[in-house]
Amino acid sequence: MVEHRQRILTVSELTLLVRDRLEQSFPDIWVEGEVSNLRTPSSGHLYFTLKDQSSQIRAVLFKTGVRRLQFALREGLQVIVRGQLTVYEPRGEYQVVLDYLEPKGIGALQLAFEQLKEKLAGEGLFDPARKRPLPFLPRRVGVVTSLSGAAIRDILAVLERRCPILSVLIYPVPVQGEGAAPLIAEAIRALGASGEVDVMIVGRGGGSLEDLWCFNDERVVRAVASSPVPIVSAVGHEIDFTLVDFAADHRAPTPSAAAEAVAPVLEDLARGLRGLGIRRERAARMAVTLARQRLNTCRKTLPTLMLRLQRPVQRLDEFSSRLRVAGQDSLTRLRDRVSGCRHDLTTQSPLGRVKRGLVLVPQLFKRLEERMRSSQMGTRQALGALLSTMDSLSPLAVLARGYSILQTIPGGRIVRSARDVSVGDEIRARLAKGQLVCAVRRVLPDA
Repeated sequence: MVEHRQRILTVSELTLLVRDRLEQSFPDIWVEGEVSNLRTPSSGHLYFTLKDQSSQIRAVLFKTGVRRLQFALREGLQVIVRGQLTVYEPRGEYQVVLDYLEPKGIGALQLAFEQLKEKLAGEGLFDPARKRPLPFLPRRVGVVTSLSGAAIRDILAVLERRCPILSVLIYPVPVQGEGAAPLIAEAIRALGASGEVDVMIVGRGGGSLEDLWCFNDERVVRAVASSPVPIVSAVGHEIDFTLVDFAADHRAPTPSAAAEAVAPVLEDLARGLRGLGIRRERAARMAVTLARQRLNTCRKTLPTLMLRLQRPVQRLDEFSSRLRVAGQDSLTRLRDRVSGCRHDLTTQSPLGRVKRGLVLVPQLFKRLEERMRSSQMGTRQALGALLSTMDSLSPLAVLARGYSILQTIPGGRIVRSARDVSVGDEIRARLAKGQLVCAVRRVLPDA
């Protein structure tokens, strides 16, 4: 039986007491462990479990802390964290609310460097095939750096010493600290899009990894990789490497070396041009000498060549004369043939036949008409005789003389004898004009 003096706590009250005790007892703790069960919801917070070989504890890094991370948190990463131990009341689980997190054994910046390098290399931004050669003699060099550093003084000094006629366009930017990276990226894009420079130097003097970190920023690296003009990176000293070095077309160990890479020595160029001029002059003189020698040789052999040419010319004249005579003979024969053909055409011309035919045709038409009229008259006379004969033989003519044709009704048989009918039969009598229906009243024998 529960004693009345003992206070009974609710789950929420107990959880609140535990949370208060934990937060008071462990307000600032450092914990080492392996990241597992990492979740990144849309809220932007990070939830994961810290574990070792035998135990585990939940941890949470809220959005404000996530923004300060220099690297991407991954499963299996060994980390050291700092935070406050508390209780998540809805589940009654204790957890560490973090305000700092770093990878174990390697700095956060170095880990972020390696992660971004792996990502950009996978996209091909560091591919050697993308590297472009530097122009031999640029018109103008663009420089993206700080005006207050030693790098710009070294670059200008080397450019002035090597090639005084080279023009330089400087785009001043901060080269370290918060907010430097977007300004550097914008300067690279602006100089590249201006069309005013043929090559660009991007750099600064040496420093720590933190000092050079803006040249590891993804925005700056992508601006370098997408530049329309070749870029020389001159970030830090020879032992320093940044991601811009991998994306640039040429990496110089120092700003001075970058200036030497983009600017040829003007005196060397002038000396080379003078040497080329001398060589060209010598070559021209040699060509003239050889031409004169060939001309002299040709002059010596010219008389012999003239004799060789005269023989073909003489033969050509002879052939031309023969050709002209043969052409005239052929033309005369052709004219004679044409005259004979013209005479034959005149004598055998069809015009005479046509004229004689024009006289004969009317006579033939007249004779044809007379023959046709005579033939028609004979035909009419023969047709009249035939009609008279047909009329005389026609039964209609017989009927016209008073005879008739008798036919039985029905049947229409011709009655040729009195025996063909009987008393009371009806017969049809066909006359010259009209028909009669008669009844047989009596049959008389032959007389």
